[in-house]
Amino acid sequence: MKNNIVFLLATFFLFACQNKSEIIGSTINSEGISSEILVGKIEHQKIWIDYIDAHNNRDLKKIAEINSDKWQGYPPNGTVIEGNEAHIKFLEEWFNSQANPKWTVKWMIANKGEDENGVLQDWLTSGNDIKFKDEQGNETVEHHIHDIMFEGENIKKIYVYSRPKPQE
Repeated sequence: MKNNIVFLLATFFLFACQNKSEIIGSTINSEGISSEILVGKIEHQKIWIDYIDAHNNRDLKKIAEINSDKWQGYPPNGTVIEGNEAHIKFLEEWFNSQANPKWTVKWMIANKGEDENGVLQDWLTSGNDIKFKDEQGNETVEHHIHDIMFEGENIKKIYVYSRPKPQE
């Protein structure tokens, strides 16, 4: 009996601590209602690293495999890229230009939260540097934040926020 009580108390303590530590923030919708942001799937970090490596290696087949068929991209210039095929075509043109983009992942945060319908979504937020040549052929660096939405093990949506590297 004593062992059962100790086990029950230990289990309760473990779950109580675990649930508290999973909350990493909150969202507030347009009606002022808050919902929790929780620790996400750390495994998505490996998928993102593989995805960036595929971009740096110009491996369009690998990128297409990681993308969801319903892939959506929101680059910082305000355009929207809809679908896996459109994304691959966009990258193919960019990779064939003189820009020669190369990404370096700096940090990642796996998170999950409910959408406006209460459906839990898996996200990864990542800070990345991108080095490329501008239209004049000058090498430039930008700091990017990517918000990446996962659908299972595939990337469904990416929002890209950008700012130039500070001038020295």
